[in-house]
Amino acid sequence: MGLFSFIQEIAMDLGTANTIIISDDKIVVDEPSVVALDRRTDKMIAVGGDAKMMYEKEHPNIRTIRPLRDGVIADFSACEKMIRGLIKMVHSGNRFFSPSLRMVIGVPSGSTEVELRAVRDSAERADGRDVYLIFEPMAAALGMGLDVEAPEGNMIVDIGGGSTEIAVISLGGIVCNNSIRVAGDELTADIQEYMSRQHNVKVSERMAERIKLHVGSALTDLGEEAPEDYVVHGPNRITALPMEVPVCYQEIAHCLDKTVAKIENAVLSALESTPPELYADIVKNGIYLSGGGALLRGIDSRLTEKINIPFHIAEDPLHSVAKGAGIALKNVDRFSFLMR
Repeated sequence: MGLFSFIQEIAMDLGTANTIIISDDKIVVDEPSVVALDRRTDKMIAVGGDAKMMYEKEHPNIRTIRPLRDGVIADFSACEKMIRGLIKMVHSGNRFFSPSLRMVIGVPSGSTEVELRAVRDSAERADGRDVYLIFEPMAAALGMGLDVEAPEGNMIVDIGGGSTEIAVISLGGIVCNNSIRVAGDELTADIQEYMSRQHNVKVSERMAERIKLHVGSALTDLGEEAPEDYVVHGPNRITALPMEVPVCYQEIAHCLDKTVAKIENAVLSALESTPPELYADIVKNGIYLSGGGALLRGIDSRLTEKINIPFHIAEDPLHSVAKGAGIALKNVDRFSFLMR
């Protein structure tokens, strides 16, 4: 190590849609998981929000990449560049040297050994000296303030961009889990397909995300919480002439129904394999929702009605995993569930 080397501790939620970094108990980076590269030199042009602005708008010499798909790394080289770029934002004021990093990174509970190794290797190549991995449901539980080491069952459903992680936690470990590659990205794809089929209008991935944000719903009756219709602009799929289509939340709820049903079935499957004593705890405590998918209107009410167990949305569902990774970072010597 050089004379000016020091160790910086950061916690990271490396997500399919967004990457969040916590340092010194503060969220210092909350950026889209996108990187823009020069096709000729393969050098990074932009990362995070700046790269997202280029997404689906680039010319032939620029390629924008989402390095993670379905919750795992799909492009190793691009992911490494993205992690480096986002970490530089943490210590952007330091121009002379980069610190060695102690990192805790949230990963899907259904990750294979190969996928875990890919995350660890990417972090180590981005100056990670001590790299610990934590399963996302465990991190989400910590981030919500649950006592994960208690002899009591808690069920977490973390609906991210690429995967939905369901886990029953007790005594500092995951007793049973179910990880499915169905989450926010599939909801977005459903909206794209629906708009093309039902309204004959082509919409981009970014436009479909905006529709999901403005009128996305898991229920066809939201009562007083119903959002106003959202007007979509795009080209006609056949004639390429401009179209203006108002979209209501009820039709989006119908369009998302099958994907939300897959999440329901995954929760039921996890409950089936839950030991009876822990099942009783879950019925008493309810089930906790985190991740961006927890913000889909009516998702908690629909799941409660289907499964007959109360569902509670985390106070800050988007940052639960990152906050939990931050808590784990302070307790690396205490928590045996951290993976090296």
